[in-house]
Amino acid sequence: MYSKIVNLVIIMERATVRKNSKTKRFVMLTVAAMMLVMLGLTFLICCYTLKAESHVRYVSILNVASERIAKTIRGMEMSAKNIFDEVQQHLDSPDAVIAALKSKTSQNPDIKGYFAAFEPNYFPQRSKFFQPYIYKGENNGQYVESQVGSGEEDYTKSELYMLAKKQGKSFWSDPYYYYDGSDLSGHYCSFMTPIYDAEGKLACICGADMTCEWLTKELKQIDYASKQNDLLNRFLPDKEPDFYTVVMNNDGTCIAHPEGKGLLVKDKEVINDLKQRKNGMVEMIVSGKPVTVYYGPVTYHNWSVAVVVPAEETPQPVILAGLMLLVVAVLGMIVIYKLVKI
Repeated sequence: MYSKIVNLVIIMERATVRKNSKTKRFVMLTVAAMMLVMLGLTFLICCYTLKAESHVRYVSILNVASERIAKTIRGMEMSAKNIFDEVQQHLDSPDAVIAALKSKTSQNPDIKGYFAAFEPNYFPQRSKFFQPYIYKGENNGQYVESQVGSGEEDYTKSELYMLAKKQGKSFWSDPYYYYDGSDLSGHYCSFMTPIYDAEGKLACICGADMTCEWLTKELKQIDYASKQNDLLNRFLPDKEPDFYTVVMNNDGTCIAHPEGKGLLVKDKEVINDLKQRKNGMVEMIVSGKPVTVYYGPVTYHNWSVAVVVPAEETPQPVILAGLMLLVVAVLGMIVIYKLVKI
């Protein structure tokens, strides 16, 4: 009788132990599941936070690039207008016009040259077509006087001349290529302004030329300054950022870009944003690689600036955060496994 009671007690104790073990295992598994859920949520929050930080960073770079280009272009416009005002005040003779074009060339070294294309026979003592051009020489950087064309070349039929005459106000031209076999040949953008005499008649179309090569150098300096900014890149990995900046026309074509890198936008929504001077972001394929493009308008101009960020540049911090959380999860599971076995 006594032995039966002892056996019954032993069986009950074993059942209790098994029950406690199952309860313990359930609790541990529940804790493990909750930990995994928490780590998963933490990872998602980290992803969102890091992407938001990356977004703010590149938008900041975009704004700096846009403001710097706008400021430089605005300075060019002011210098050009000063010279154009001098031309308008000295329409009495060809020599006075040339002197006016030379008068303030040193104000802005970023401008390649200044010209004044006069209406036919405005100075009959010279020739039917009179278009003096004062430009910066390649050898010594001094400004040189030149007569564009032969004096018989009808520049009044050129697209830029007719557009300036039609609009009757200042504007920047689209990029174009000029070739005459000299050191003047190259890609340009020109700031055009019609000049009227005292009677209100069109006297000439004045222009200031900016080379697209200059704009490319400006973009290179902007990118270098951003990549070397320790405060801006403080929390990035040691690898130097691989983004680059371009200037686009409002039809999505690239005006200036780093050597070997470019951008051609065909997305209709993005082109519509460019025309409406809106900011935006789009993911696309450039040279066979996925990139994220941040774009926005240049103030006082119909151009836009875009910062092109390779796809692998964005998720690096996210990957690091994911690996750290994975290590924590593995260590946590090992600890729980050990506790369950006790």
